[in-house]
Amino acid sequence: MDRQDLHIFRLMGELDRDGASSQRELSRRLNVSVGLVNAFLKRLVGKGYFKVKTLPRKRLKYFLTPEGLAGKSRLTAEYLRYSISFYREIKQLLLNKFGEMEGKHIRRVLFFGAGEVAELAYLYLQLTPLELVGMIDDEKKGKYFFGYMIKGTESVTDVEWDVILLTRFDKTEEIIRKLAQTGIGLDRIATI
Repeated sequence: MDRQDLHIFRLMGELDRDGASSQRELSRRLNVSVGLVNAFLKRLVGKGYFKVKTLPRKRLKYFLTPEGLAGKSRLTAEYLRYSISFYREIKQLLLNKFGEMEGKHIRRVLFFGAGEVAELAYLYLQLTPLELVGMIDDEKKGKYFFGYMIKGTESVTDVEWDVILLTRFDKTEEIIRKLAQTGIGLDRIATI
C-alpha cells in the first residue's frame, strides 16, 4: 500500500464516520494539507465513491456509494495485508535482536522508550530467556508499562541491567548522547 492509498483509505474512513466534516477539519485529523484533502475528495467523487449534498451555510456532506463501499473494502483488505507484512517484519527484527543479545550472554534488558515499539518488544521478549528489568522514558515518567513504573533517565542506575534497548525510533541520537553523559558506554546501548 503506497502513501497515497493510505491517505485515501484514512480519508474514506473519516468521511464514512462523519460526511459533514469540513476540509479543514479533515486536514487536521489526517495531518495532511487542505489542498491534498481537496484533491483526494475530487478524485473520490469523480470515481463515484461518494455523492455530495449541499448543506446550509455553504457546507457539503459526503455520502458513501455502493462503489465507494467496494473501494473502501478493497483498500481495507490491502491495508490489512500491508499491516500483517509489517508486523511480521517487526517480529523477525525483534527476535533477531534478542537472539543477538542471548548470543552475547545478555540476560537483563532495560527498555528506553515507552510506546508501540516497546509494546511489541515486550511481547516478543516473552518468547526468550531475556528479562525486562525496567522502563525509562523521560516523557512518560510516573506512568506504568506492563506493571513496570516508568522512570526517568536519572534512574538508569537504580536497577541492574546488562543492556539498554532503545525502544523508540525518534530522538535516537539525543537519547544515546544523554545516556553517554551519565557514563554508560556505547557497548551497553542497543538499537533495534
